Amino acid sequence: MTSARRVVPHGSWPSPVSARDVYAVSTLRRTPRVDGDTLYWTESRPGDAGRTTLVRLGPDGVPQDVTPPGHDVRTRLHEYGGGDVGVRDGVVLWSELTAQRVWRTAPGEEPHPITPPTGGAVRFGCFRLDSGRGVAFAVREDQRDPAVEAVTSLVRLSLDGPNDDLGVPVVAGRVRPVGAPDGTADVGSAPDFVADPALSPDGGRLAWLSWNHPDMAWDSTWLWVGTLDAAGDLHDVRAVAGGDGEALEQPTWLDADRLVVLTDRSGWSNHAVLDLTDAEPTLRDIRPDEHDLGQPRWTQDQSSYGLLPDGRLVSTRVVDGAHEVILLDLATGDLVTVPTPLTHVMDLRVWGGRAVGRALHADRPADLVTIDLVDGTTEPVPGAVAPPVDPAYASEPEPVDWPTPDGAEAHGFLYRPRHPDVVAPDGELPPLVVTLHGGPTAACQPGYAASRTFWTSRGFAVLDVNYGGSTGYGRAYRRRLQGTWGLVDVQDAAGGARHLADTGVVDGARLAITGGSAGGFTTLAAMTGTDVFSAGASHFGVSDLGALARDTHKLESRYLWGLVAPWPEGAAVYEERSPLSQVDGLSAPLILLQGTEDRVVPPEQAHLMADALRAKGLPVALVLFEGEGHGFRVPDNQVRARECELSFYAQVWGFEPADDLEPVEVENLV
Repeated sequence: MTSARRVVPHGSWPSPVSARDVYAVSTLRRTPRVDGDTLYWTESRPGDAGRTTLVRLGPDGVPQDVTPPGHDVRTRLHEYGGGDVGVRDGVVLWSELTAQRVWRTAPGEEPHPITPPTGGAVRFGCFRLDSGRGVAFAVREDQRDPAVEAVTSLVRLSLDGPNDDLGVPVVAGRVRPVGAPDGTADVGSAPDFVADPALSPDGGRLAWLSWNHPDMAWDSTWLWVGTLDAAGDLHDVRAVAGGDGEALEQPTWLDADRLVVLTDRSGWSNHAVLDLTDAEPTLRDIRPDEHDLGQPRWTQDQSSYGLLPDGRLVSTRVVDGAHEVILLDLATGDLVTVPTPLTHVMDLRVWGGRAVGRALHADRPADLVTIDLVDGTTEPVPGAVAPPVDPAYASEPEPVDWPTPDGAEAHGFLYRPRHPDVVAPDGELPPLVVTLHGGPTAACQPGYAASRTFWTSRGFAVLDVNYGGSTGYGRAYRRRLQGTWGLVDVQDAAGGARHLADTGVVDGARLAITGGSAGGFTTLAAMTGTDVFSAGASHFGVSDLGALARDTHKLESRYLWGLVAPWPEGAAVYEERSPLSQVDGLSAPLILLQGTEDRVVPPEQAHLMADALRAKGLPVALVLFEGEGHGFRVPDNQVRARECELSFYAQVWGFEPADDLEPVEVENLV
């Protein structure tokens, strides 16, 4: 017999998940790599000052550190990194964060660098080891010359070092003077970016991807193939697929003559095969499917699928925003769904007859798992695992859709309030917190997260919005944000909140929106451009789009050209879309959480937004964190920011949190 649940108003529920629990450091395991029967992954551990260690799991099933104590395995390639580690035949290469040098180890030898120091100005990643030639092919980004933009090339490194030349370019990147007009960048030009080199099984060919400004990797890419001579130089180089608005991902050799690659030419990211023995090689679709099986290449060396020993593919497939694991027969196109308990899988690889990847669950934290491809059961990779949580507090993601003014349908995930011991008063609907992912060409990942449980276990509902521009719903949906950032994302977020209020799921008088950086921009744009939300929380939100366009790194230096308008020709559009220019539209309370050393969003922008609210007599809280930049890194500041947001909602909406909080100061609160 169970005891009766206590009746407590929404927002005042006692929660076992404190703000500090949200940021509690546990071992983070990710980026699996496979070498024969040996599995490698990277591991960030509590108490290791944020460093990342490379770990190996051999046939004995015992994890063993590969990198020396104090090493931090991470490349800063294109700032977002990716492809930090390469392994083959027991030889391991990795990029070390501090100096960005490439290190090597192998059985029986001590770890040692194989590239010279450059002060971090030259970054390497996406290593492809060629044991026969004694070399590795890698993507190199060279930032040594301040007069030119960073130059990205595909280079050849000696596995033995010392590589004083920092690698021999086999595909030389485009050299573009800083501030020079873009000019023509067609398929025959030296590329602005290269990615994902793939060495054929016999070592005779190399394939890779390239793209040029102003495109991003998910806009338009080319697939290239060249023949390698004995020294590792390329000959007979040709573009064999892509371009003209077709985005390709993850080229993988099936044999010496055939490649499989993901292409979105149908409007969906699906697999296709290219046979180089054909007189005019063309991509042959394996199985047209109106679901995405790939993902945008924000980082190098991502893996959405792998080849099984029996010749089939194991892949992820996005259905209603969540990931399925599927098996795809290359010869017949037959597709089988593997019934896993997972909601999202990242960096899927093949390890023997199993799959391995970093996976999300509905009721427990993400971890590195193996997947049985017969019955779908999963097991954590041996070693450190995420701490357990009480599933009674885990609110499961519910996919929701709602119509948009432009005739599309927007998507998201609803997380309802959940508490095993508490219930709200009869007839009381929960307040809603709308959360926004960054990117903005990214997607929210459905599954358990302490950051969401913080809200749902206190009686809030959470709507995680995949607004137009998000990935996983096809190319047309992603391109809804072309030229409309600050419009479509705002209307979709506001529309989702209205939809849940109109259908009686949440309290329409208590709708909040929150986000950081790009998500903070949409938060501020929604607060200045709509009257849907009665509260907003901007965590270092972008309020001046022009400033963002003027000062960013190479990978994203033309990104806003597609999302907003070409720069500087479209400066008026940037001005019009910037929340700082629309402060007259503010009509609801807002909390601004801002670092004092933020160079992306200077603190004065937060001060100007606060001043506008003060001038209108609206409740406002401005919380400055000394020494923090764009994103809060100090744990005490992370905790305080979340507690301030909860305190702000409590004061604006008039409820009493169960937590012992230091109240945030809210000006103009009546």
